[in-house]
Amino acid sequence: MLSCSHHIVQTLVVSVAVVVCMAIGVAAPVLAQQAHAPDALNAADYERAEGFLGNNLGSLILHSGVSPNWLPGERFWYRVATATGNEFILVDPERRTREPAFDHTRLAEAFSEALGQLVPEGMPNVIYEAYGLPFTRFEFDDNTIRFNAEGRGWACNIQNYRCISSGAVTDDGRRGRGERGNSGRAPTVLSPDGTREVFIRDENLWVRDVVTGAEQPLTRDGAKDYGYATDNAGWRKSDRPVVLWSPDSNKIATFQQDQRGVGEMYLTGTRLGHPSLEAWKYPLPGDSVITVVERVVINLQDGTLVRLQMPPDQHRSSRCDDIICGGSWGDVQWSPDSSSMAFLSTSRDHKQEWLRIADISSGEARTVLKESVPTFFESGNGATNWRYLPDSGEFIWFSERDDWGHLYLYDLETGDVKNQITTGEGNVTRILRIDKKERQIYFLGVGFEEERDPYFQHFYRVGFDGRRMILLTPENANHNITLSPSSGHFVDNFSTPDTPPVAVLRDSEGAKLVDLEKADISRLLSAGWQPPQPFTVKARDDKTDLYGLMFKPTNLDPNRKYPIINSIYPGPQTGSVGSRNFSVARGDTQAIAELGFIVIKLDGMGTPWRSKSFHEAYYGDMGDNTLPDQVTGMQQLAERYPWIDIDRVGIYGHSGGGYATTGAMFHYPDFFKVGVSQAGNHDNRVYEDDWGEKWQGLLVRDPGGGTNYDNQANQNFAHNLKGKLLLAHGTMDTNVPFYSTLLVVDALIAANKNFDFILFPNRGHGFGNEPYMMRRRWDYFVEHLLGATPPKDYQMRRSR
Repeated sequence: MLSCSHHIVQTLVVSVAVVVCMAIGVAAPVLAQQAHAPDALNAADYERAEGFLGNNLGSLILHSGVSPNWLPGERFWYRVATATGNEFILVDPERRTREPAFDHTRLAEAFSEALGQLVPEGMPNVIYEAYGLPFTRFEFDDNTIRFNAEGRGWACNIQNYRCISSGAVTDDGRRGRGERGNSGRAPTVLSPDGTREVFIRDENLWVRDVVTGAEQPLTRDGAKDYGYATDNAGWRKSDRPVVLWSPDSNKIATFQQDQRGVGEMYLTGTRLGHPSLEAWKYPLPGDSVITVVERVVINLQDGTLVRLQMPPDQHRSSRCDDIICGGSWGDVQWSPDSSSMAFLSTSRDHKQEWLRIADISSGEARTVLKESVPTFFESGNGATNWRYLPDSGEFIWFSERDDWGHLYLYDLETGDVKNQITTGEGNVTRILRIDKKERQIYFLGVGFEEERDPYFQHFYRVGFDGRRMILLTPENANHNITLSPSSGHFVDNFSTPDTPPVAVLRDSEGAKLVDLEKADISRLLSAGWQPPQPFTVKARDDKTDLYGLMFKPTNLDPNRKYPIINSIYPGPQTGSVGSRNFSVARGDTQAIAELGFIVIKLDGMGTPWRSKSFHEAYYGDMGDNTLPDQVTGMQQLAERYPWIDIDRVGIYGHSGGGYATTGAMFHYPDFFKVGVSQAGNHDNRVYEDDWGEKWQGLLVRDPGGGTNYDNQANQNFAHNLKGKLLLAHGTMDTNVPFYSTLLVVDALIAANKNFDFILFPNRGHGFGNEPYMMRRRWDYFVEHLLGATPPKDYQMRRSR
């Protein structure tokens, strides 16, 4: 790997040097800006651009990122890449020390020796180097570390440095007695005490004893399209059961999902002979029958199942377009003593929320709070931020009722608000800890600090009463926080898009205890890499600040003009820029820039983490896709930087970005000249119901036959196309079925428009970074926007 990285560095440096030498050799000065349009690009140009992809640059960063593995007593270890290899570090907060977790040289020698004793006679021994140990994780047990390597479990004493094998490791990571691995088994969810796991079999929920392997059904009346704990939102399909174990590991909250009568989606795989049909439930906006869930609680102690006394709930979440968000069922919370459960019910259109408390013995469900909004309700800007606090008879509620995402303290019995906890301009993004004894909340937030990027996350503490809000991470950067088990300490990794990360250990007051790592990007810089340039422009209203990143050729000549390309993902659940952390590459943005373009990412109005009014800017008009902001933003950049050629504008994106790209080519045909649209949900009437009905509203038909969804359907505007458009889709895309793109193709044909189209057989939703798609994307912009001939049939090195 090191030699490969070294080769990349040499390639980039040599290429940059060649460009510099060519520039020096120009006979006469350039007196006016000229279009940067070479006649052709060759394989060396593409190879150089490839060097700026993330998979080629990531290994050039050293001492970056601390992911703590906590040990008793608040100590922790982490693994970090250094110039000599991977090193394991042990940190002791009490002593404020940072040191090697063990003697890497002695451990490598001891392990190699022990491994050699197991090698059959006549076979060569494998010798491991100190900073090339064959494991990434280990367990710390007194003076012994335990890890898996070479198909076996190992225990190494780090006082006398002797290693012994603890037996072969099965495919699920367990050692010893030949237990079956999880290969071929249904996914499971483990109980908090680790003794039992549940899984789905034949539409029913089953439980398995982890030690004995004994299995038994928890439900028996599950049926086709009416199964227990199943997760199928249409676009999302998973066999992992949707359950929430009680803290005492004796009860399970789940549901019976009713999809009887729900419409289906069909895709066929491509193969020799008859095609294979895949069919599953996929409700659409406007369908009279969609997925609902009947909530139940299962008591494992007596085997009873209690069905909550309420009508079926919509298959909805208060935060995303599936009942599962970020891998968790956040809208259900148990009481600490496992005697009661709180949950949210979300209306089909996401405009109403009900907080309910369930009596798990009787099944009675009491409504504590109802909140209604005119557009869409969300319970968090980055996580589900309501909390059930039965011990004190309270709950914490998240609301954007004053145009910002804030926390409120409520009385659990009366449902009355006691006080607002956070206030002012800014949003709570994620509650990380609630200290019930001290009545304090630790949370991440954005926008609270003046004169800073409003997308930078900081860490705060505030009292339940809303007083004493304290900033715990003072640096002007984006902070990623990992709390210790007792929450007495936290690891803070902070960076910005253009400054590398720093990691420190702090105490609960925010005081720095130990400097952990400071990223070394010297090898990146030696390779010719440059960070993206943050910028700010005004939105469509000419007053709201918008934030973005610009990627320029590292050999930019300010005396020439470069075409500008917009890399777009419009939201509404996120934006184009994504994380404000330092990132060596954001897709292929910098790689495309190296081919002779300016590439930008800009978060327009209608994206989250700003005010509520900012987020709902184009509610009910998803075809807006932030495009008015993208256009004015690029125009402002062109006025600011004379080397941007605003007469040569391109755009590309995937999924929602594919939708926005095609919309840009149809709604702004004189501005956008070239577009590459991948896997777009071009008409949300043929996309899953939850998405469209949250952001566009429930489908309504008018007397003339039109609907409130007509303005968002790209095919209705296909006749406007003037530029060059490449459409692409995977034929087995279960997220956005390819019929959405076929609607656009059909309309373009009817309008007698020229366009290009690639179908990827048997591909799902994620084909966008396949080497072939990436090469075709590059070729399309080089040929039609740069006006040059791309290298013929270039083979991406990353695929070799």
